[in-house]
Amino acid sequence: MILLQLPVNAQAHSVNHPHFLVLGAQKAGTTSLYHLLQLHPQVYLPECKEVHYFSLEAYRPMMWYEAHFTKANKDQLCGDITPYYLFHPECPPRIQRVLPNAKLVVLVRDPVDRALSQYFHACRLGFEDLGLEEALNAEEARLWGHETVLKVKCAHHISHQRHSYLSRSRYEQQLRRYLHYFDKNQLMVIRSETLYQDTTETWSNLLDFLELDSIPCPTQLPKANGGQGESNKVCTTLREKMRHQLSETYASMQADWQISWG
Repeated sequence: MILLQLPVNAQAHSVNHPHFLVLGAQKAGTTSLYHLLQLHPQVYLPECKEVHYFSLEAYRPMMWYEAHFTKANKDQLCGDITPYYLFHPECPPRIQRVLPNAKLVVLVRDPVDRALSQYFHACRLGFEDLGLEEALNAEEARLWGHETVLKVKCAHHISHQRHSYLSRSRYEQQLRRYLHYFDKNQLMVIRSETLYQDTTETWSNLLDFLELDSIPCPTQLPKANGGQGESNKVCTTLREKMRHQLSETYASMQADWQISWG
Protein backbone atom coordinates (compact mmCIF):
# COMPACT_ATOMS: atom_id res chain seq x y z
CA MET A 1 0.00 0.00 0.00
CA ILE A 2 1.32 3.43 -0.96
CA LEU A 3 0.75 6.23 1.52
CA LEU A 4 0.46 9.74 0.12
CA GLN A 5 2.06 12.45 2.19
CA LEU A 6 -0.34 15.30 2.79
CA PRO A 7 0.85 18.91 2.56
CA VAL A 8 1.71 20.63 5.80
CA ASN A 9 -1.44 22.03 7.47
CA ALA A 10 -3.66 20.21 4.98
CA GLN A 11 -5.93 19.16 7.85
CA ALA A 12 -6.62 22.81 8.60
CA HIS A 13 -7.41 23.62 4.98
CA SER A 14 -10.61 25.65 4.64
CA VAL A 15 -13.10 25.36 1.82
CA ASN A 16 -14.16 28.99 2.01
CA HIS A 17 -15.33 30.32 -1.32
CA PRO A 18 -16.03 33.94 -2.22
CA HIS A 19 -19.56 35.16 -1.62
CA PHE A 20 -18.99 38.06 -4.01
CA LEU A 21 -16.64 39.19 -6.76
CA VAL A 22 -15.80 42.71 -7.87
CA LEU A 23 -15.21 42.10 -11.56
CA GLY A 24 -13.86 45.48 -12.63
CA ALA A 25 -13.51 47.68 -14.53
CA GLN A 26 -9.82 48.56 -14.46
CA LYS A 27 -9.17 52.22 -13.54
CA ALA A 28 -12.75 52.63 -12.33
CA GLY A 29 -12.20 52.68 -8.56
CA THR A 30 -11.77 49.02 -7.63
CA THR A 31 -8.76 49.76 -5.41
CA SER A 32 -10.74 52.37 -3.49
CA LEU A 33 -13.62 49.91 -3.11
CA TYR A 34 -11.16 47.27 -1.89
CA HIS A 35 -9.99 49.57 0.92
CA LEU A 36 -13.57 50.52 1.73
CA LEU A 37 -14.78 46.92 2.00
CA GLN A 38 -11.81 46.07 4.23
CA LEU A 39 -13.43 48.29 6.88
CA HIS A 40 -16.43 46.00 7.21
CA PRO A 41 -15.96 43.37 9.95
CA GLN A 42 -18.14 40.86 8.07
CA VAL A 43 -15.93 40.98 4.96
CA TYR A 44 -12.73 39.07 4.35
CA LEU A 45 -10.52 40.03 1.42
CA PRO A 46 -7.19 38.40 0.54
CA GLU A 47 -4.08 40.42 1.29
CA CYS A 48 -3.31 40.54 -2.41
CA LYS A 49 -6.08 42.61 -3.97
CA GLU A 50 -6.13 40.74 -7.30
CA VAL A 51 -6.16 36.95 -7.03
CA HIS A 52 -6.70 36.35 -10.79
CA TYR A 53 -7.83 32.76 -10.27
CA PHE A 54 -10.37 32.88 -13.10
CA SER A 55 -8.08 34.79 -15.47
CA LEU A 56 -4.29 34.52 -15.27
CA GLU A 57 -4.20 31.68 -12.70
CA ALA A 58 -6.99 29.50 -14.10
CA TYR A 59 -4.63 26.54 -14.55
CA ARG A 60 -4.08 26.24 -10.79
CA PRO A 61 -6.03 23.74 -8.65
CA MET A 62 -9.03 24.85 -6.64
CA MET A 63 -7.08 24.37 -3.41
CA TRP A 64 -4.77 27.20 -4.48
CA TYR A 65 -7.75 29.55 -4.75
CA GLU A 66 -9.33 28.40 -1.50
CA ALA A 67 -6.03 28.96 0.33
CA HIS A 68 -6.47 32.72 -0.15
CA PHE A 69 -9.50 32.63 2.16
CA THR A 70 -8.41 30.25 4.93
CA LYS A 71 -7.90 33.13 7.38
CA ALA A 72 -11.51 34.24 7.13
CA ASN A 73 -13.62 33.90 10.27
CA LYS A 74 -16.71 31.72 10.07
CA ASP A 75 -18.95 34.80 10.29
CA GLN A 76 -17.20 36.64 7.44
CA LEU A 77 -18.13 36.68 3.77
CA CYS A 78 -15.20 36.33 1.41
CA GLY A 79 -14.66 38.56 -1.60
CA ASP A 80 -12.37 38.56 -4.62
CA ILE A 81 -11.60 41.88 -6.31
CA THR A 82 -9.88 41.32 -9.66
CA PRO A 83 -10.60 43.94 -12.38
CA TYR A 84 -9.44 41.70 -15.24
CA TYR A 85 -12.39 39.36 -14.64
CA LEU A 86 -14.79 41.75 -16.37
CA PHE A 87 -12.77 41.94 -19.58
CA HIS A 88 -11.40 38.41 -19.85
CA PRO A 89 -13.79 36.53 -22.18
CA GLU A 90 -13.30 33.16 -20.48
CA CYS A 91 -14.04 34.37 -16.95
CA PRO A 92 -17.88 34.26 -17.00
CA PRO A 93 -18.16 30.50 -17.69
CA ARG A 94 -15.25 29.71 -15.36
CA ILE A 95 -16.85 31.69 -12.53
CA GLN A 96 -20.27 30.19 -13.19
CA ARG A 97 -18.92 26.66 -12.90
CA VAL A 98 -17.32 27.34 -9.50
CA LEU A 99 -19.48 30.12 -8.00
CA PRO A 100 -22.90 29.98 -9.68
CA ASN A 101 -24.61 31.92 -6.88
CA ALA A 102 -21.97 34.61 -6.39
CA LYS A 103 -22.93 38.26 -6.25
CA LEU A 104 -21.08 40.27 -8.87
CA VAL A 105 -20.18 43.94 -8.57
CA VAL A 106 -19.10 46.04 -11.56
CA LEU A 107 -17.73 49.58 -11.37
CA VAL A 108 -18.10 51.57 -14.59
CA ARG A 109 -16.47 54.91 -15.25
CA ASP A 110 -17.03 57.36 -18.09
CA PRO A 111 -15.70 55.21 -20.96
CA VAL A 112 -13.40 57.87 -22.40
CA ASP A 113 -11.96 58.87 -19.03
CA ARG A 114 -11.39 55.22 -18.15
CA ALA A 115 -9.61 54.50 -21.45
CA LEU A 116 -7.35 57.52 -21.06
CA SER A 117 -6.57 56.62 -17.45
CA GLN A 118 -5.58 53.12 -18.51
CA TYR A 119 -3.32 54.45 -21.26
CA PHE A 120 -1.41 56.80 -18.96
CA HIS A 121 -1.28 54.08 -16.29
CA ALA A 122 0.37 51.77 -18.84
CA CYS A 123 2.86 54.51 -19.74
CA ARG A 124 3.83 55.05 -16.10
CA LEU A 125 4.41 51.33 -15.61
CA GLY A 126 6.52 51.06 -18.77
CA PHE A 127 3.94 48.93 -20.62
CA GLU A 128 3.36 51.46 -23.40
CA ASP A 129 5.83 53.26 -25.67
CA LEU A 130 3.43 54.47 -28.37
CA GLY A 131 1.81 57.89 -28.39
CA LEU A 132 -1.85 58.02 -27.39
CA GLU A 133 -3.43 58.24 -30.84
CA GLU A 134 -0.93 55.74 -32.25
CA ALA A 135 -1.75 53.30 -29.44
CA LEU A 136 -5.49 53.64 -30.04
CA ASN A 137 -5.01 53.02 -33.75
CA ALA A 138 -2.84 49.97 -33.03
CA GLU A 139 -5.25 48.41 -30.54
CA GLU A 140 -7.24 46.24 -32.95
CA ALA A 141 -4.09 44.70 -34.44
CA ARG A 142 -2.53 44.20 -31.01
CA LEU A 143 -5.58 42.32 -29.74
CA TRP A 144 -5.99 40.17 -32.85
CA GLY A 145 -6.43 36.48 -32.02
CA HIS A 146 -6.85 36.95 -28.28
CA GLU A 147 -10.06 34.87 -28.15
CA THR A 148 -8.22 31.75 -29.31
CA VAL A 149 -5.19 32.35 -27.10
CA LEU A 150 -7.20 32.95 -23.92
CA LYS A 151 -9.17 29.73 -24.19
CA VAL A 152 -6.05 27.96 -22.94
CA LYS A 153 -6.05 28.16 -19.13
CA CYS A 154 -2.32 28.79 -18.77
CA ALA A 155 -2.14 31.35 -21.62
CA HIS A 156 -1.63 35.09 -21.31
CA HIS A 157 -2.20 37.66 -24.04
CA ILE A 158 -0.10 40.64 -23.02
CA SER A 159 -1.79 43.24 -25.22
CA HIS A 160 -5.26 42.05 -24.19
CA GLN A 161 -4.30 42.79 -20.60
CA ARG A 162 -2.19 45.92 -21.11
CA HIS A 163 -3.11 47.65 -24.38
CA SER A 164 -6.92 47.28 -24.46
CA TYR A 165 -7.84 50.92 -23.91
CA LEU A 166 -11.01 51.32 -25.97
CA SER A 167 -11.97 47.65 -25.74
CA ARG A 168 -12.08 47.63 -21.94
CA SER A 169 -14.49 50.56 -22.07
CA ARG A 170 -16.99 48.51 -24.10
CA TYR A 171 -18.94 47.65 -20.95
CA GLU A 172 -22.02 46.57 -22.88
CA GLN A 173 -20.09 43.71 -24.50
CA GLN A 174 -18.60 42.56 -21.21
CA LEU A 175 -21.85 42.70 -19.27
CA ARG A 176 -23.61 40.83 -22.06
CA ARG A 177 -21.15 37.96 -21.62
CA TYR A 178 -21.92 37.77 -17.90
CA LEU A 179 -25.68 37.93 -18.44
CA HIS A 180 -25.37 34.83 -20.60
CA TYR A 181 -24.29 32.90 -17.48
CA PHE A 182 -25.79 34.82 -14.54
CA ASP A 183 -29.13 36.33 -13.66
CA LYS A 184 -29.26 40.11 -13.84
CA ASN A 185 -30.23 40.20 -10.15
CA GLN A 186 -26.79 38.81 -9.31
CA LEU A 187 -25.09 41.88 -10.81
CA MET A 188 -24.77 45.33 -9.29
CA VAL A 189 -23.43 47.98 -11.63
CA ILE A 190 -22.10 51.11 -9.92
CA ARG A 191 -21.05 54.31 -11.64
CA SER A 192 -17.62 55.08 -10.18
CA GLU A 193 -18.29 58.82 -10.27
CA THR A 194 -21.23 58.17 -7.92
CA LEU A 195 -19.03 56.07 -5.64
CA TYR A 196 -16.79 59.10 -5.05
CA GLN A 197 -19.46 61.82 -5.12
CA ASP A 198 -22.07 60.07 -2.98
CA THR A 199 -20.10 57.46 -1.10
CA THR A 200 -22.57 57.10 1.79
CA GLU A 201 -25.59 56.18 -0.34
CA THR A 202 -23.51 53.96 -2.63
CA TRP A 203 -22.06 52.19 0.39
CA SER A 204 -25.52 51.60 1.83
CA ASN A 205 -26.81 50.18 -1.46
CA LEU A 206 -23.77 47.95 -1.78
CA LEU A 207 -24.18 46.52 1.73
CA ASP A 208 -27.84 45.77 0.99
CA PHE A 209 -26.85 43.99 -2.23
CA LEU A 210 -24.15 41.94 -0.48
CA GLU A 211 -26.50 41.24 2.47
CA LEU A 212 -24.10 42.74 4.98
CA ASP A 213 -24.98 44.59 8.18
CA SER A 214 -25.12 48.34 7.87
CA ILE A 215 -22.13 50.21 9.31
CA PRO A 216 -21.14 53.88 9.00
CA CYS A 217 -19.25 54.87 5.88
CA PRO A 218 -16.36 57.34 5.60
CA THR A 219 -17.71 60.70 4.48
CA GLN A 220 -14.96 61.01 1.88
CA LEU A 221 -13.41 58.15 -0.03
CA PRO A 222 -9.78 58.72 -1.04
CA LYS A 223 -8.95 57.98 -4.67
CA ALA A 224 -6.48 55.09 -4.57
CA ASN A 225 -4.16 54.17 -7.43
CA GLY A 226 -5.04 57.41 -9.21
CA GLY A 227 -3.22 59.10 -12.04
CA GLN A 228 -1.35 62.37 -12.22
CA GLY A 229 -3.84 64.39 -14.25
CA GLU A 230 -2.32 63.56 -17.64
CA SER A 231 -5.70 62.90 -19.28
CA ASN A 232 -6.78 66.49 -18.64
CA LYS A 233 -4.31 67.58 -21.34
CA VAL A 234 -5.86 65.42 -24.07
CA CYS A 235 -7.38 67.64 -26.73
CA THR A 236 -11.15 67.94 -27.14
CA THR A 237 -11.03 66.66 -30.74
CA LEU A 238 -9.46 63.36 -29.71
CA ARG A 239 -11.85 63.00 -26.79
CA GLU A 240 -14.82 63.44 -29.13
CA LYS A 241 -13.37 60.91 -31.55
CA MET A 242 -13.06 58.41 -28.71
CA ARG A 243 -16.58 59.19 -27.53
CA HIS A 244 -17.85 58.43 -31.02
CA GLN A 245 -15.95 55.12 -31.05
CA LEU A 246 -17.56 54.22 -27.71
CA SER A 247 -21.05 55.48 -28.57
CA GLU A 248 -22.59 51.98 -28.26
CA THR A 249 -21.35 51.79 -24.68
CA TYR A 250 -22.98 55.10 -23.79
CA ALA A 251 -26.26 54.08 -25.43
CA SER A 252 -26.34 50.63 -23.83
CA MET A 253 -25.55 51.84 -20.32
CA GLN A 254 -28.29 54.45 -20.56
CA ALA A 255 -30.88 52.00 -21.88
CA ASP A 256 -30.04 48.84 -19.92
CA TRP A 257 -28.58 50.10 -16.64
CA GLN A 258 -29.96 53.66 -16.29
CA ILE A 259 -26.41 55.03 -16.19
CA SER A 260 -25.39 58.15 -18.09
CA TRP A 261 -22.45 60.50 -18.15
CA GLY A 262 -22.92 64.18 -18.72
